[in-house]
Amino acid sequence: MITLLTYLIPLAMAATVVALVMGLFQMARGSPDPHRSNRLMQYRILFQGAAILMFVLLLMLLKG
Repeated sequence: MITLLTYLIPLAMAATVVALVMGLFQMARGSPDPHRSNRLMQYRILFQGAAILMFVLLLMLLKG
């Protein structure tokens, strides 16, 4: 389980960065579809939350 989390946490972090950058480009470009930018930011929050939860779980597993 610890090995799995050590691989999934960086993936979730990378997905967070990708969603953030795509959302920023979408907003900067001034796309005619604001819902797409909003959806990308929602994905960023989802990936960021998943990364934090997995990190907390990893710390709990390593502690005990």
